[in-house]
Amino acid sequence: MLVLENIVELDGVSKKYVGQQALNNASLALPGGKIVGLVGPNGSGKSTMLKIMAGLVHPGGGSVKVNGKKVTRRSAAEVAYMSELDILYPFYTVEETLLFNAGLFPDFDLAKAREMLVSMQLEPGKKVKALSKGNRGRLKIVLVLARDVPLVLMDEPLSGLDPMVRDAIIKSLISYLNLARQTVIMSTHEVAEVEPILDTVVAMRNGRICGMAEVEDIRGVHGLSLVEWMKRGIG
Repeated sequence: MLVLENIVELDGVSKKYVGQQALNNASLALPGGKIVGLVGPNGSGKSTMLKIMAGLVHPGGGSVKVNGKKVTRRSAAEVAYMSELDILYPFYTVEETLLFNAGLFPDFDLAKAREMLVSMQLEPGKKVKALSKGNRGRLKIVLVLARDVPLVLMDEPLSGLDPMVRDAIIKSLISYLNLARQTVIMSTHEVAEVEPILDTVVAMRNGRICGMAEVEDIRGVHGLSLVEWMKRGIG
């Protein structure tokens, strides 16, 4: 798996839905091998940006490249995308869900997925429809991290998870990533909780990128927490 220096490149990307400018002339270059946080208020364009990177939504203008290639529907071969929506098949068991995804994606590591089930405390024989919202969220994390792709996109991965278990989930993210070969971009509202694992943060507001910084610089140079930096930058 060849990974270029810049894993994602957006140049003047715009996207408009009916009555809403979701992205407005967004340009961004992200180097590989990092965990990137995409932050901002609801409606700022975070989810749309992730969908465009995944090739699920076509931009209205501008260009998008992942690993040096123009993003298309075929980009799923190099991008693992976790939606905020619940898109699991309820009639499958957890194990059947793993097998289904292994059949969809040649890079899906079934042994790794089964190992993650243990750390996520998920029962292989349990039906998806019988899982709590939090456990369905854990299963979605397993599915996306089990893929051996250069770019992993996660839309609100901690949404619906009990605050008491979020710390364990965040540690699992670190344990099962290979940052020598992978980059993770996650949108999140749990900013304070994910701050310890983030390398880079990209702030968005009203469809525009209004700030980008290394988290280490925010703390070390500016003496701010990520939440404080966000308040100064995006209000």
